[in-house]
Amino acid sequence: MTALTLSTSAAPGLRADAIVIGVAKGAKGPVVAPGAESVDKAYDGRLAGVLETLGASGAEGEVTKLPAPSGLKAPLVVAVGLGGEPEKDSSFAPEALRKAAGVAARALSGAKKAAFALPLADAADLGAVAEGVLLGAYSFDAYKENGKDPKAKNGKAPLAEAALLGGKPRDAKYKAALARAVAVSEELNRARDLINMPPNDLNPEAFAAIVQTAGKEHGLKVQVLDVKALEKGGYGGILGVGAGSASGPRLVKLSYTSSKAKKHLALVGKGITYDSGGISLKPAGHNETMKCDMSGAAAVFAAVVSAARLGLEVNVTGWLALAENMPSGSATRPGDVLRMYSGKTVEVLNTDAEGRLVLADALWAASAEKPDAIVDVATLTGAMMLALGSRTFGIMANDDAFRTAVHEAAEEVGEPAWPMPLPEHLRKGMDSPTADIANMGERMGGGLVAGLFLREFVGEGIPWAHLDIAGPAFNDGGPFGYTPKGGTGSAVRTLVRLAELTASGDLG
Repeated sequence: MTALTLSTSAAPGLRADAIVIGVAKGAKGPVVAPGAESVDKAYDGRLAGVLETLGASGAEGEVTKLPAPSGLKAPLVVAVGLGGEPEKDSSFAPEALRKAAGVAARALSGAKKAAFALPLADAADLGAVAEGVLLGAYSFDAYKENGKDPKAKNGKAPLAEAALLGGKPRDAKYKAALARAVAVSEELNRARDLINMPPNDLNPEAFAAIVQTAGKEHGLKVQVLDVKALEKGGYGGILGVGAGSASGPRLVKLSYTSSKAKKHLALVGKGITYDSGGISLKPAGHNETMKCDMSGAAAVFAAVVSAARLGLEVNVTGWLALAENMPSGSATRPGDVLRMYSGKTVEVLNTDAEGRLVLADALWAASAEKPDAIVDVATLTGAMMLALGSRTFGIMANDDAFRTAVHEAAEEVGEPAWPMPLPEHLRKGMDSPTADIANMGERMGGGLVAGLFLREFVGEGIPWAHLDIAGPAFNDGGPFGYTPKGGTGSAVRTLVRLAELTASGDLG
C-alpha cells in the first residue's frame, strides 16, 4: 500500500511529484481551502481565479491539475474538489476529506510521492485523509502481467508515498489516528482483494486457509469446520447449499479476545464464493460478478483482524459461512427440506435464496455463545438494490434502538446506509405445509422477507442487526471517491466502529 508520513514541512519547500490542495464550491466560484495558504501565496494569491479560468468549481470529485509556479519545489499542483464551503467552525466533514483524498490518490497513480495539503482541523480529519489516500490508491493487479510496473503498458503503479502536511507527528492523537487508518484500510483492502479474486482460486477451503494464516499472524483463534464436522454438527443449511459443488463448504470461527473486555460482539458473514443460483440457475447476465457473493464474510474477516490490530477492549467473534452454490446431480433441489443447525426445518423453494440458509446456521451457532449483540453482513437480495440503489446498504434489526445505533455508526464512518423495517405481515408468506418455514415468501418486499427469515435463527433476547450490502459490495461501474471498480469492502468500517463503540460501552 501507499506509505504514509506525517509532515510539518511547508508545502513550497517539500520535494514531491505533486502537491494536493482542497478547493471548495463557493457562492461566487471556487474557494481555496485551508491548508493551501502557502500554495496560494506562490500564485500571488490568485490561485482561485486560475482554477476558475481552468473550469474548476470545487465540486465533489473534481480534479484540476496545473503546473506549479517557481516558488514550489513540486512541479505539479492537484486541486481536488471538497464540495460546499466549510461549516461555521471552518472545518470540513470527514467524509468530504476522505473522498477528496481518495480522488487525488487515484489521479496520482504512477507518482512516487505526493504532499497532501488538505484542511486538517483535528486528528479525526487526519484519519479521514489517511483513509482516503490508502483506499483511493488501491488497485487489484495480481492477475495482470506486469500490472504493478509503472512502465507497463497495462497501467501505472499506485501512488508510492503520501506526506500528510499539518499532521503533527509528535502528537499522540494524530499518531493514533494515523495508526487506526492504516490498520483499518489495510484490512479493508485485503477484503477487496478477496472479493476480486476469481472463484477458481477462492473456494471455501482456500478462503478458510487464508483466514488461518491471518489468525496466526495476529494471534487470533481460528476454528474451521469441514464437511465431516458440519455433518456431525448438523449444519444442514450450509451443507445443503454446498451440496452441488466439488468444493466442500466450511464454517470458520475467528475469535479475538481481550483480557480487558466486558462485552462480546458476534459478527456473521455470508461467504458464497461463487453463486450460480444452483438448480434455480441464474439467467445469463446475472452471474458474471457472482464471485462477490462472499463480500459479507470478507467484511467480517477484515473487521475481526482490525479489532485485533487496534487492540480493542472487546471480544469479537467472526463467523464465516463459506460455500459454493453450484448445480449438479448432488445439488439441493427446489422442494427439498433441510434440517438446520437450530433443529428447525426449511423447505427450499428456490436454491438461489441460499445466503439466508448458510447465515441461519451461523447465526444459531453465534447465538449459542450468548454475545451481547450479533450483526450479520450479506450480499443477500436483489430486492434491496431495487429499494436503495447500488451505493446504500439496508439495516434491519430485532430492536429499533439497536438498528438506530448501527445506522448512526455507519453514517459516522461515511458508509451510506438506511434503516429498513421487518413487517410482521410478511412472515406468513414463508409458512410451509411441509416444513417449519420456507426459504421464500412474498416477492414484493423480498429484502425484508429475507430479514424476517434470518430473525428466526437469532437466539432469544440477543440484539441483532442484518446488513444487506447487495448494492454497494461490488462496483461494476467507474471508480468514484475512494471507491474502486470491483470489490469495495462495504461494511468493514461500520463493523469496526461498532466494535469500538461496544468496547467503550457507547453502543446503544
